[in-house]
Amino acid sequence: MLTIKCGKITFPNIQAILFDKNGTLEDSETYLRSLAQKAARLIDAQIPGIGEPLLMAFGINGNNLDPAGLISVASRRETEVAAAAYIAETGRGWFESLTIARQALDEAEKYIGRTPSPLFVGSLEVLKYLRERGLKLGILSAATTQEVRKFVADHQLSDYIQLEMGVDEGPSKPDPILFLQACQALGVEPGATLMVGDSVGDMQMARNAKAAGCIGITWVGKSENVQGADVVINQLEEIQILAA
Repeated sequence: MLTIKCGKITFPNIQAILFDKNGTLEDSETYLRSLAQKAARLIDAQIPGIGEPLLMAFGINGNNLDPAGLISVASRRETEVAAAAYIAETGRGWFESLTIARQALDEAEKYIGRTPSPLFVGSLEVLKYLRERGLKLGILSAATTQEVRKFVADHQLSDYIQLEMGVDEGPSKPDPILFLQACQALGVEPGATLMVGDSVGDMQMARNAKAAGCIGITWVGKSENVQGADVVINQLEEIQILAA
């Protein structure tokens, strides 16, 4: 077990660290903004007038992405349901609304392509450093498991990441069952595991699962996005292992 230090806070007896993906390891702002804009345009083409309200619901204001908004932190299923709710307000049936939302998001994903979003600067080096010191590392994301696996493959992280976990069916963040399941898969106790994420949902999930600690990262400098964190950092390099 190792002692992790972030700023003035130390976390003793740590065996593992779980990382969020979007906004934590991956600089996905451009991709998520384009996804939301394209999906909103596709839906607006079928239901004129709904595009702008949908963009606001997704967390898009002009050309700015809200890092705490729906498209940034929600699971794919939650995004579909939220979009379908706006569509249903126009008088369409619920199942039709869900179908329109799902098809628009699918088509938007295909249209904007699958060029990998870049890692945040320093992410690879930090993962390598932590893994070489013996920590178990995993990714616990609101993206689908398939997207998490693609992310790991695209950036050749398999030597450092032992768990690739997303949200498919069932609970989503901040349900603590996700953190508990991830710890079980890694073979570690929640009380020996840290969570690193960029959203309130990450912090709530880990706290409710009795994690060893919650590290909030805010590349955009908005600490309110990680309210509930034990410590807030601005870059991953601030995660340090103390010498035994």
